[in-house]
Amino acid sequence: MPNPRIEALKRLLQIDPNDEVAYFGLGKALMDEGQFGEAAAYLEQCIKVKPTYSAAYLALVESLLKIDNKDRARQVCREGHAVSLKNGDMQVTKKIEALQATLA
Repeated sequence: MPNPRIEALKRLLQIDPNDEVAYFGLGKALMDEGQFGEAAAYLEQCIKVKPTYSAAYLALVESLLKIDNKDRARQVCREGHAVSLKNGDMQVTKKIEALQATLA
């Protein structure tokens, strides 16, 4: 049975393909469903649309780790860490640092 939240967010993105909040919400909803590969694809789009969305980097790293894409996860960690520091998003910075430590 399709998730109504996921379907609604996909429809929203058809209307506005530059809605970073919809990409992020869809990525998180797919993560909740255990669909980490698809989640990662939408979260990649999210950071393309809004490269300063630090929480999207964190969610993307988490998704990439679930699908065992450690090389891309390391790269996104570096990018996301820089973005979260610049934004002053200390909570995201700390979580990304913890993930970086597991990837070292």
